[in-house]
Amino acid sequence: EIHIKEPIEKEVNPHLLPGELLLCEASTVYKYVQEDGSNRGTYGKLVCTNFKISFLDDDSASDDNEPQFKNKIVGENDITLQCVDQIYGVYDEKKKLLTGQLRKYPETLIIYCKDLRVFNFCLRYTKEEEVKRIVSGIVHHSQTPKLLKRLFLFSYASAAPNNTDGRNQTVMFETLEDWRDELERTKGNVKYKTVTTNEGYRVSEKLPLYFVVPICISEENILKYEGRGIPIWCWSCHNGAALLKMSSFPKEQDDSTSQMQKAFLDGIYKTISKPPYELLRMDDLSSSLPSLQDIQTAYTRFKQLFLIDNSTDFWATDVKWFSLLESTNWLEIIRRVLKKAIEVAECLEIQHTNVLLIEESATDLCCVISSLVQVMMDSYSRTKSGFQSLIQKEWVIGGHSFLDRCNHLHKSEKEEAPVFLLLLNCVWQLVQQYPPAFEFTETYLTVLSDSLYVPIFSTFFFNSQHQRDTNKSGESLKTQSGPFRFLTVWDWSVQFDPKALAFLNNPLYAEKPKPERSQRKTARFKHQRQLSLPLTQAKPSTKRGFFREETDHLIKNILGKRIGKFINSSDEPPNSLREFYDSWHSKPVDYHGLLLPRIDGPEIKVWAQRYLRWIPEAQLHGGGTIATAAKILDLMEEVQSLQVKMDEEHSQAVSGDVHSVPLLRNSARLSSLFPFALLQRQSVKPALPTSTWKDLEDEDDLVKRDDEFVDLSGDML
Repeated sequence: EIHIKEPIEKEVNPHLLPGELLLCEASTVYKYVQEDGSNRGTYGKLVCTNFKISFLDDDSASDDNEPQFKNKIVGENDITLQCVDQIYGVYDEKKKLLTGQLRKYPETLIIYCKDLRVFNFCLRYTKEEEVKRIVSGIVHHSQTPKLLKRLFLFSYASAAPNNTDGRNQTVMFETLEDWRDELERTKGNVKYKTVTTNEGYRVSEKLPLYFVVPICISEENILKYEGRGIPIWCWSCHNGAALLKMSSFPKEQDDSTSQMQKAFLDGIYKTISKPPYELLRMDDLSSSLPSLQDIQTAYTRFKQLFLIDNSTDFWATDVKWFSLLESTNWLEIIRRVLKKAIEVAECLEIQHTNVLLIEESATDLCCVISSLVQVMMDSYSRTKSGFQSLIQKEWVIGGHSFLDRCNHLHKSEKEEAPVFLLLLNCVWQLVQQYPPAFEFTETYLTVLSDSLYVPIFSTFFFNSQHQRDTNKSGESLKTQSGPFRFLTVWDWSVQFDPKALAFLNNPLYAEKPKPERSQRKTARFKHQRQLSLPLTQAKPSTKRGFFREETDHLIKNILGKRIGKFINSSDEPPNSLREFYDSWHSKPVDYHGLLLPRIDGPEIKVWAQRYLRWIPEAQLHGGGTIATAAKILDLMEEVQSLQVKMDEEHSQAVSGDVHSVPLLRNSARLSSLFPFALLQRQSVKPALPTSTWKDLEDEDDLVKRDDEFVDLSGDML
């Protein structure tokens, strides 16, 4: 039975951006709201443009009830073409992947998005001609290979007025001065120099225009192998030790070439191992970390846990949550990457050794490790502008192939790998373990991950600085000629208004004290949710719970063997690393000094806000970290208002700049996945297939124990 809301009679037109063109549309499309497994939904119009797929119902026309945290570019019912992951059609209740030319058109269209939203559109009541046009249009424009210049990025850049906010503090690393300033900031300018050898890209199209190398490296060496085999500077530690990266030579070479390259490398290593340089430690990341293919495979499995069609599917997989989560290997990859970053930090901090990261192109895992090390060791990288400058330096200018790794053009799935997402997942672990150390919030990281798929910013839509520069010139759509003026993602005012921007800033950030360094915060933050695999057996419940059989199986197969891998695995770290790790964690945390992530077993968690935000069943109403934050913010406001009153009494009134986040006033109504799930929504218990539970519980018994139902679904997380 379908609970029908009458089709809209008034015309609803899509809001089009500059350069955006309407390509096809279909009326009387029924969008299911499948939170509770029912067929409830709403009628509207489904449209496809050269930028997005959009569903317009009568609510789209009104501005009432708008959430405080609203994206100005991509609405709640908008999917950018780059955000479409897979499209399925339902034929006689069977799902089929849609690609290329279609002979038969489906009754229902299911769109899975890269930001993990799932849309279900029923086309049963739509005219046949419109169904053909909209389905083939959506499949063609979102799934078939594209030319770079066909990206909406170029249409928007040629049509949009360029009135961006000039107050952006992010260092873009596009000029020689930017690199020199960074060298000076890190005091690396004694042993390292900025080079202009690649001006005009005469060395390599993969390298940036300007970069930094050891002073002893000659221009001739840089030119010899197109920049391969040259140590490129990333960052200098306070003690003078530096983090370097290098692209290796191809492995398949004839003997004479290999001998020449080996002799060249030996010469380079000798040069940079002598004083004034520190001892050199080399780390080939291709052998010490998972391959890009392993990372892609793990993430593909992992994201399937969160692409939930309906409530029934959610509860069916819930029973096997721990084993499904472990089998993806995604949390283990995050743990290995964090452990590698700790190893590098120990070399720099304790052993005063230079570390040279080696990778075939030095633009994938090198970017992940060098960025993580800087976030852990340099408090500037934990500010918003510092983190953005870091992404610019190591990823955007550093030559990470965003276009290929995100498969924006649908050219080749072989090149696809969520390398940048892996970094954000690792940084999130640090943010949730040490909240006061970061000026930005997890919401900032979530919207940054979403921005990977918004093609009005050039930041994540090129493979290199060379590709960006060569595509900047060209005729625009309107007769004027001249270079395209691309937007940068770091101008957040393009996507959010000031109220929403407040969610990106951490009100609990412990700003760096001026001179006194003696006052160190000792409080450790406890976390409410265990979105991780368990390490030790919890106290057994007196009642038979939902997860008893699953947990029993888990304890036999996992506990003590595979989870606490930092301690127990065959790749157990050397004693010095373990001592460094334990010693650091035994002391109070200095939020402006070195930060080491906790990586033992269940300390590595699932990034709940990003992965669970569209699943109502996974939300805790009035709970989670947001409830704690709301109480603390109330106290902060009270203290600040009292301070203002005291100042006024002393005739020294100060305007109280209260860092309150909007919509936190009534925390009881908020979801733990706020601000994406804003207010409490009624969630109906699922009608579960009896077979799912036949070995676990009597169905009547389930309905009676309301409190146990809630508690245990929380344990699942």
